[in-house]
Amino acid sequence: MEEKTQNQEEHFQSSDIVRDFVIGMSDGLTVPFALAAGLSGAVDSNAIIITAGLAEIAAGSIAMGLGGYLAGRTEIEHYETEEKREYDEIENLHEVEIAETKEIFAEYGLDESTQEKIAREMAKHPKKWVDFMMRFELGLDKPEKHRAHQSALVIGLSYVLGGIVPLTAYFFTDSPQIGLIYSSIITIISLIIFGLIKSKFTGQPLFKGAMRVAIVGIAAAGAAFIIAKLIS
Repeated sequence: MEEKTQNQEEHFQSSDIVRDFVIGMSDGLTVPFALAAGLSGAVDSNAIIITAGLAEIAAGSIAMGLGGYLAGRTEIEHYETEEKREYDEIENLHEVEIAETKEIFAEYGLDESTQEKIAREMAKHPKKWVDFMMRFELGLDKPEKHRAHQSALVIGLSYVLGGIVPLTAYFFTDSPQIGLIYSSIITIISLIIFGLIKSKFTGQPLFKGAMRVAIVGIAAAGAAFIIAKLIS
């Protein structure tokens, strides 16, 4: 039983990591690519594009990481607040909580006497009772202790990893126009590969998921390029 629980916890943790990686990587591939494409239509120096791109990646990774941290902390604080309220209710509104517990079991087709018996037995173990109510009444799973820090790190690093991809072409080309061509090829291939991996993990159709990610990236870069051209 202990081994099963441990495996389950590892499964949920890895799911959170995958989700954070997807968030960081998708924005990392898209935003710097759009910025580089836009600048390619407005400037004549690869150095400017690289400098602006690296600055954006630094700022973007920090902002995304901070967003992930705050989201993680909010999730933890919300759980702790609701957990405290549940402990207060089982102590001061004991019979009300018994009735709510019975209602949950009633939804699973248990008869009245069985509901009463299980609810009264569960009430003898306050912690397990609160854990049960948090999960089945409120639909909340207890967040992992270091979730906020982990989320910030994974999102920030994956944003950097994704953001470097569209900039690589500008390091070995002589002009923004040529750099944009190679950057587009590299980034579109990366978006398709990322879309396939994302779809695999999320259970979506592979082709549909890959095309969706690629189209979003191409549309963002195209819009930035056109706007920069019109302004310049």
